[in-house]
Amino acid sequence: MVKRSRFFYGWIIVGISFISMTSIYGIRHSFSIFFPHILDEFGWNRGITAIMLSLNILIYGCLAPVAGSLGDRWKPRRVMLIGLIVLGLATASCGFGNRLSHFYLFFGILMPIGTAFCGWPLLAPALANWFYKKRGLVIGLGQMGGGLSFIYSIFVEFTISNLGWRYAYFVLSGALIALILPLYLFFYYRPEERGLRPDGATELPLPKDLRSKVGKVKDTMSRDWTLRQALGTRQLWFMAFSLFFYWGIGVYMVLAHQVKLAEDKGYSGMFSASIFALYGIFMVVGQISSALSDWIGREKTITLATILSIGALVALNSVRDTSQPALLYLYAICFGCGAGLFSATLYAATADIFHGRHFGEIAGLLLTGNGIGGAIGPWLGGYIYDVSGSYRIGLFICIFCFGLACLMIWIAAPRKMRQGV
Repeated sequence: MVKRSRFFYGWIIVGISFISMTSIYGIRHSFSIFFPHILDEFGWNRGITAIMLSLNILIYGCLAPVAGSLGDRWKPRRVMLIGLIVLGLATASCGFGNRLSHFYLFFGILMPIGTAFCGWPLLAPALANWFYKKRGLVIGLGQMGGGLSFIYSIFVEFTISNLGWRYAYFVLSGALIALILPLYLFFYYRPEERGLRPDGATELPLPKDLRSKVGKVKDTMSRDWTLRQALGTRQLWFMAFSLFFYWGIGVYMVLAHQVKLAEDKGYSGMFSASIFALYGIFMVVGQISSALSDWIGREKTITLATILSIGALVALNSVRDTSQPALLYLYAICFGCGAGLFSATLYAATADIFHGRHFGEIAGLLLTGNGIGGAIGPWLGGYIYDVSGSYRIGLFICIFCFGLACLMIWIAAPRKMRQGV
């Protein structure tokens, strides 16, 4: 007997995702704030130092399908608690780093292991399994914490200013465990564990005569997709490569260096951190706006996100000195909206096609594409600066990658799955 209640428990899961994403990914995204302080103390060049972030994103992307698979097959709460402890210990360990190899190990290898096993690879399938209706809206709301994680930059900069960058890592670790551990331990459930039916479940599956019209992708709306079957479709590959180019190379190249770029133009560390935070605020706006994709379609929404992102980099590339703060504000607003809109819409499109019992593995593979691209982006941005003394060439590469990412979503054509044609 399925329970019915005026308040749907799935919204608790959305709230957990929101809070968890803020704290978990706030640690990784704080790299841009720690970056100048680490460079100042040790004198390393930007390219080899940024490899710590490249490693982080690469390891995270490679482990995301494994984490998603464990969440599908094992109790996800156990996986998430283990990941949370690993992430907390790795973060605290960064405060003891004295050699580049220490940061490669703690930040680049151990930290993403924890992130993969307590973060989005398990939260994304949870949202998809609790909600069938309004999926674009729900995934956008769940990802809002990822946008707000960039607001950590203000908190991190304040903590560094008062305690130093080493103690700031200890503070982040303690806040993570104190806030997220109780949520996962006492409030995280699957629908069946609460005796509930997912929102909109009565509308699925689609009739066989409708599902038969989807062409080469067989039975896309069934609940029996496996990773092996999904790997045989062009849709999954194009979506993975889209994330590879947009987030992996493009966005992470900019995020790794944007605070240092602003400081190079003469802006203070706190002002640069505030621009980073403003980006995060408008990333939330973009994530909420992903509900637009339920109305106008995933591809058109992705195109809008791409236009906003390219316009943002044009503004950033135009900054010359401290007399142009308006351009930095314009960059933060447009880039935040574009990144949030792109990410949430891409996952909604993937859920349209591949939702099912193994969605965690499939969604995790997208993060592999993101991870491989992320291994290139931050390092490449630093290397280009070390060689040329400017980020300009790197920003043009990012613009090119954004265009490719948009094209690949149109080729994947998730609209056909939503229309059943």
